[in-house]
Amino acid sequence: MFQASVLASGSKGNCTMIRTENTKILVDAGLSGKKIWNALESIGANKDKISAVIISHDHSDHVKGAGIVCRKLQIPLYISRLTYESCLHKLGKLPAGLNHFQVGKPLQIGDIHIETIPSKHDAIDGCNFVFTSENYPGRKLTLATDLGESSRYLMVKMVDSTSIILESNHDVDMLMMGPYPPPLKQRVKGKQGHLSNEQAVELMEQIIHPKLDNLILAHLSEENNRPDLAGKTMKNFLSQKNHQAKLQVASQTVPTEIINI
Repeated sequence: MFQASVLASGSKGNCTMIRTENTKILVDAGLSGKKIWNALESIGANKDKISAVIISHDHSDHVKGAGIVCRKLQIPLYISRLTYESCLHKLGKLPAGLNHFQVGKPLQIGDIHIETIPSKHDAIDGCNFVFTSENYPGRKLTLATDLGESSRYLMVKMVDSTSIILESNHDVDMLMMGPYPPPLKQRVKGKQGHLSNEQAVELMEQIIHPKLDNLILAHLSEENNRPDLAGKTMKNFLSQKNHQAKLQVASQTVPTEIINI
């Protein structure tokens, strides 16, 4: 068993579960503890088996529930030192342990190996992740949201992923005609902001391969995107490539189906 589910994704909170038979981790915890417990219960996952929480960056929609989860379950938090210093006030006491990782260097949690990839998003020391397990050779999950723009290094790391969770934040026309003030529009579409639906396709054009089994679109804006629009944009691309990857669109309120990485 090497599996994942996006429990929630969007500006109101992000959390992803990744598990093997021996290890279960949460990537980010930007929701209340109660919402995380309910999401885990809805997919049949036992919260008491969670091994650790790992944080991608310091924005509240990724970190605000992490301290609560770690205290409640008495589990350690994995976070870069700069990110920790930036959001210390959001975390509170962490009695079960604090583990600092260096962005760009790998780490290990149980039997899950994690590569950390620097992100251009406007966060303190933000990163994306690639997950593998020695018990499942050839299986690999990339989780890449809050990108700003994709780097060549990220694409090299993604290239043979069998499952990908990828940002598809906004439709450019909806963003530019929407209610955001001009500086925020520029921030979202800038190099330190978020990937659009079209940019997500452009990234996939560079790294798609026959053994990709699952693609989950994530971190959709509720104001500047629609699940059907993001899904259609990527589905059209996959159809053009005659590719059979299973496509899901992550929600702010309903977990995705559990995927076999």
